Amino acid sequence: MVKIRLDSSKIRSLLVLIAAVTGFALVFSACGGGDDNGTTAAAGGGVGQSGEVKCGLGNGKKATGTPIKLGGIATKQPGTDFTDGLNAANAYFKCVNDNGGINGHPIKYYQETEQTDPAQDAAAVRKLAESDKVIGFTGGFSLIECSVNHSYYEQHGFYVLNAGIAPECWSTPNSSPVNMGPRYSSDGAVQYVIRQKPDKIVFEQSNVPGTGYIAEGPKLIADDAGIPIVELTENVPIQDANSVALKLVQEAGSNGAVVLNFTPPEALKILQAAEQQGLADQVKAWGCSTPCNTDFLAEALGSVWDDKLGVNAELNVTDFKGPDSELYRQVIDKYGQNVTGGLGSFSQMGYLMGRISTQALLSIKGDSYTVKTYNDAVRNVKDFKTDILCQPWYYGKAPLHIPNNVDWTSTPSGGKMVIKEDCFDISDVEPDIAQVRKIEQGDPSLIGE
Repeated sequence: MVKIRLDSSKIRSLLVLIAAVTGFALVFSACGGGDDNGTTAAAGGGVGQSGEVKCGLGNGKKATGTPIKLGGIATKQPGTDFTDGLNAANAYFKCVNDNGGINGHPIKYYQETEQTDPAQDAAAVRKLAESDKVIGFTGGFSLIECSVNHSYYEQHGFYVLNAGIAPECWSTPNSSPVNMGPRYSSDGAVQYVIRQKPDKIVFEQSNVPGTGYIAEGPKLIADDAGIPIVELTENVPIQDANSVALKLVQEAGSNGAVVLNFTPPEALKILQAAEQQGLADQVKAWGCSTPCNTDFLAEALGSVWDDKLGVNAELNVTDFKGPDSELYRQVIDKYGQNVTGGLGSFSQMGYLMGRISTQALLSIKGDSYTVKTYNDAVRNVKDFKTDILCQPWYYGKAPLHIPNNVDWTSTPSGGKMVIKEDCFDISDVEPDIAQVRKIEQGDPSLIGE
């Protein structure tokens, strides 16, 4: 099999070729075609002849059996709303339930939100596990939840699928995110601007829990390249974007670079303010972490940002002509009424978590869906193929999990995000990235090599 990281410049064309040659476009399953768990059901789905969206078993029959309960926790507060992850996962589950569910059992999805309050997070996980009786956790997307609850998951045998922020999402054995998170994504954005050869980098992010941990990554990358970096924070919601944009440009200087790590609405404020003040061309390069990889931002920005803003894209552009990207768009269109951010990274993450959970459930033999059977199935997922990620995703048995560690750079173009740079490795100057690369090399089957 082609080793994706070693041939990254050909990944996008390779994905198209595979789709054309193997014909997996409409039978692309949540088990990635054939899988190592023995699942053969078409758990990904596609669009049927009459236009209906096919997910899971894809039989067009509503599931009416005993529900299988799953849950997720996300941050929702002023300036930081990650509930599109939960809502997109639920959209996929609704599609699964309209197509036979899990061998006749519908998925019932419980959602909890928190406001970066450890007591809220601790209460939410206990409510879901002990009162609602969920058998697993998926779709979660929180600033601090991994830090608060990872010990609970380890003690009770839950192997969690999430989109992470806190370091414990990647550094603990019972959590495996579909994203690489703000630290490694900010690393990728810094790697992009370094390729533009700036004299200095200014990195700014929202002033929320975990900023110190996130900022350590870009500093490692910049120090390794011998480029000075200044790290700043801004309270959100941003009240005076004009002042923020001016400060960043002045700090960077004409041959410097600016890298942002904000949710799309907050990043948009800064970028629009820079445009309105004629500041976009006053630095050598602009970069942004993954949240900026959304057509919401591209549509709102003026053409001055076309090919100028380099966005680290942990996930593919949303209009990619691949089978899984097509199904993602169909699912959000039909079932994602609560996905307020529309097509973008947050909803892509939720969709992928829904697919992976579905694959795990469909791999379970017999009719016993319990905490043990589900979580064992989740941990056994490997070589999960999707055109939304640069390389196959996996869980596996390891002390830490960063399965998403290779990604693109995207940029606005005519109101859409397009790929600017093909897949590249997040730098293994990061110690945990280096450890994960050794895990992958020790067990190449995790990513199908």
